[in-house]
Amino acid sequence: MALLSAAVSPFCRPEEDPFLLLESSLKAIERILQLRRGLPLRRTWIEQPYGEEEITILEEEVIPAIQQCLARVDELDGKLQAQQDAEVARLQAERSAEVALAMA
Repeated sequence: MALLSAAVSPFCRPEEDPFLLLESSLKAIERILQLRRGLPLRRTWIEQPYGEEEITILEEEVIPAIQQCLARVDELDGKLQAQQDAEVARLQAERSAEVALAMA
């Protein structure tokens, strides 16, 4: 998943990658729901905590939607990586051909 790109990158810092943030948020939500199983889920902006109904919606609708988004991002990343790999291979082949021609 996107977490592989969390290492040092010449392109951006991990905190600038919105999909790393989304993946991290998903893991935090899943962890909180697991640790608080059967307990109300407090929110900072409202006195009424999430109860069983709201938690069920999170588990059945929100979490799968986030997972689907991350899966789609992985597909897009794979496509871009394949394009980049093909371009690198093409450039390497050109360079090899130039070297071979110069040595002939």
